[in-house]
Amino acid sequence: MDILKKKISVIGAARSGIGAARLIRKMGGIPFVSDISDEIKLAESVNILKSENFDYEITGHTEKVFNADLIVVSPGVPSDSDILKKAAEKNIKIVSEIELASSFCKGNIIAITGTNGKTTTTSLCGYLFNECGANAYLAGNIGHAFSEITESVKQNEFVSLEVSSFQLDFIDRFKPKVAMILNITPDHLNRYDNKYEYYAGAKLRIFENQDANDFIILNRDNEGVNQFVKNYKSNAFFFSLTQKESNGCYVEDNKVFFSRNNNVEFICSVDDIYLRGEHNLANAMAVIIAAKIFNLNNSGIINALRSFKGVEHRLELVREIEQVKYVNDSKATNVDSVWYALRSFKEPLFLILGGQDKGNDYNQIKDLVIEKVVKIYAIGSSADKVFNFFHRFVKVEIKDSLEDAVTAASKEARAGDVVLLSPACASFDMFNNYEHRGKVFKEAVNSL
Repeated sequence: MDILKKKISVIGAARSGIGAARLIRKMGGIPFVSDISDEIKLAESVNILKSENFDYEITGHTEKVFNADLIVVSPGVPSDSDILKKAAEKNIKIVSEIELASSFCKGNIIAITGTNGKTTTTSLCGYLFNECGANAYLAGNIGHAFSEITESVKQNEFVSLEVSSFQLDFIDRFKPKVAMILNITPDHLNRYDNKYEYYAGAKLRIFENQDANDFIILNRDNEGVNQFVKNYKSNAFFFSLTQKESNGCYVEDNKVFFSRNNNVEFICSVDDIYLRGEHNLANAMAVIIAAKIFNLNNSGIINALRSFKGVEHRLELVREIEQVKYVNDSKATNVDSVWYALRSFKEPLFLILGGQDKGNDYNQIKDLVIEKVVKIYAIGSSADKVFNFFHRFVKVEIKDSLEDAVTAASKEARAGDVVLLSPACASFDMFNNYEHRGKVFKEAVNSL
């Protein structure tokens, strides 16, 4: 991307926006940063913008944004926001931060998307590659903003890049060496006119620029992937928990196999994978495929699978008190995630459920709740909905706060039980974000 002497407006002044502005300046462009948030929320960013003499505005977007040859969008900016609609009307080209960063990246990009599992899989991928001696950077929605690290990545190095549908909305030539689609299920539909096919279409853009020299890794078992993923030009590998794969990963007799052209090149035990749950087994298989595409050594792969302990707020064991486990799954912001969480446990569960509803259909988890859950503690603005649906099948109690739910569960759970926060909802009715919700849960557990 030639940006020399080009005027470029960056929408969003958080980490990605700052990274983009720095990269633009370094590459000879003229950045202008604009954000609608105030100085209190953006205190750290404003300090950087001031100290590094960037041209910027906060507390709202002005017409100055449109005095630009190009607009770069940070991941948190909605694609249907007024500022982007106006820019499109003025025929100003709009690209995402990952589009900008990828155009200056010399290394191999492993781009990972999916409705659920992105963060864990991206983290495992970066960890595993580094454990095998292949230098990998972690970027995207986790680790660093891609624009912060892109210049550091050498030709034979790797970027494990978490990519959301929002970031893919504004790509142009983004072309990862490996594209990974973990799953596609309905989520964030409010950003896509409540149309599942529009949301899926955004995910599919991850491979639209790939060619025969590139690779795509797909979940054979996911209905959304099977329904929507077609017409790719790259080399496909599949992972499946239910069937044998001639090119990809599969499970047989409690072992994981990787096969290429029907030749088995890697075997490990399912028990070698530290992370629990079928969904994490599937995520691990996707990463194994990525590792074998680049011929990483088998013993290094197995050691990494054994030692990777997971990511905060994803089925995170917080503490065990009097043989009761407390598990933080605050990242479970949709029903699909809770389905996977419930399947991960054999122990009786005390489930904390609720928050800001996203049009949830709880029929998807009804049978699992009946089978595994002793009691539900309903919290947040959706507490009544949770109660009204589940009280016919299991005990349900509405609690005013997450702390109250933890205290109540601690009094009722017995040795061998699990208290699980897996809310199936967004967090914004009670918390700043899902991380804040997870932190409050952990503080409540640690104060017991």
